[in-house]
Amino acid sequence: MNRIATTFFVSILLFFIFFCGDNIKLKVTNHQAYQPGEELKFTVNFGFITGGVGYLIVKDTLLGNQNVHHIIAKGQTIGIADVLYKIRDQYESFVHPSSNYPVKAIRSIREGGYRYYNEVLYYRDSTMVMSQKSGSHVVPEDILDILSAFYYARNHNFNDDMQVGDVIEFITYFSDELFPLRIRFRGTEVIKTNFGNIECYKFSPVTEVGRAFKTEDDMHIWISRDKNRIPVRIKFNLVVGSFTCNLSEFKGLKHPFSSVRP
Repeated sequence: MNRIATTFFVSILLFFIFFCGDNIKLKVTNHQAYQPGEELKFTVNFGFITGGVGYLIVKDTLLGNQNVHHIIAKGQTIGIADVLYKIRDQYESFVHPSSNYPVKAIRSIREGGYRYYNEVLYYRDSTMVMSQKSGSHVVPEDILDILSAFYYARNHNFNDDMQVGDVIEFITYFSDELFPLRIRFRGTEVIKTNFGNIECYKFSPVTEVGRAFKTEDDMHIWISRDKNRIPVRIKFNLVVGSFTCNLSEFKGLKHPFSSVRP
């Protein structure tokens, strides 16, 4: 049962890990999809059971004397999953508002009896990161952490210039190492939600088969096809069962939620 309870949170965690990156193949646009004050809430369901919630929050703050966007992603188990295996995980990224590149990232993990905490500083003038746990590392010039990368992609990568089958390739710095990822654009699709029918971009991360996933197509992500470009649904077909992560609440969007269709 612990394995099943843990997997409830996997859908939140994989959402942050897989859906991020710097697109080096497709056309890059300069668009501001979000603003401080934006808050998104997600629920994670295993069948009819709700086992976890996740939040994406953007704040305006100062880091030293520098004005930055403070982006917070946090997830936790609830209900029976919380009784079986309590999870309280939080990722934070401090992002330069004009370049969209991170200057600092925090990872705080509490899963059962396991604890992990680390801070990473990003030095753009020397293409180096400084990890609190492992010291300095040389990285690519445009390196992103896993959380800031998703917001970078919302501004620069998700657009109507994408062609079905296009693969977005990127590298992030995660868990004190370079972490390469690839996602494939599947086209547009209208999906039914509690907010109505929403027109979305659909993506499938190219995943490692044999661990959690049976095939490379066992995870799909839907992003609203409007100026906000917010995640609406993430679905996983895992070895232990099917999980769905749905947008359940939102506020503070920069643009009208115009992807809703009759």
